[in-house]
Amino acid sequence: MPVKGRIDVDDVYCKGCELCASVCPQKVIHMAPDRITAKGFHPAELMKEGCTGCGVCAVMCPEAAITVYRETQAARAAAGA
Repeated sequence: MPVKGRIDVDDVYCKGCELCASVCPQKVIHMAPDRITAKGFHPAELMKEGCTGCGVCAVMCPEAAITVYRETQAARAAAGA
């Protein structure tokens, strides 16, 4: 079973620097083309499925704007039971 993850990006802190997208090993992060933050930046977002919750994007983010969630195998097993 592949590992599943997701990210939450806090638009208040994201400055659209694209560092998260550049280091994502799964290449599933991009800057939202249809949203602009109050500070005038296109924030990061998941563009497709495939996030593994590795956390590389959160570690790289200079603004600590990204929270990573990783679904455990136990949680998937409980949901499928």
